[in-house]
Amino acid sequence: MLGVGQKFPEYKVTATVSNDIKTAFQEIGSDSHPGKWKVLFFWPKDFTFVCPTEIVAFGKLNKDFADRDAVLMGASIDSEFVHLAWRQNHADLKDLPIPMLADVKRELSSALGIIDPGAGVSQRAVYIVDPENVIRFVMVTDLSVGRNSSEVLRVLDALQTDELCPCNWNKGQETIHV
Repeated sequence: MLGVGQKFPEYKVTATVSNDIKTAFQEIGSDSHPGKWKVLFFWPKDFTFVCPTEIVAFGKLNKDFADRDAVLMGASIDSEFVHLAWRQNHADLKDLPIPMLADVKRELSSALGIIDPGAGVSQRAVYIVDPENVIRFVMVTDLSVGRNSSEVLRVLDALQTDELCPCNWNKGQETIHV
């Protein structure tokens, strides 16, 4: 699995960005957001039970991530058409403000090393990638355990301080100066 300090792999996928079939799909790749922080989170499959709770939680914080000059994106191994159907049929996903990347060939998940060996799907992984495409944070949980989107935002805040941040540090609190 790729980790902190390594370059995030190059990729190009189709993303579902709206519910309207005429504007639903957009190509997104590693060069789509130059100079921005990127937060990518992966879930195993669409039309499941834990996944929408996380996706909705991340979506609710999209403006907070954007305020920190970060682009938030979600991804799974499902196709863009499955993403569209899920968005259209799940009440909580209808107004999702973030793109859902379709890693159908599992190229990005494989390059990251997050394909679950038993299930054959992307593990629940989160990556924070700096503007130079260097991985600065990775978190992977069991397929059955949802993540805390507020914690990911807190870590982004800490990474953007360029200071040492103690345990349970939150934006606005004192950092450690060395």
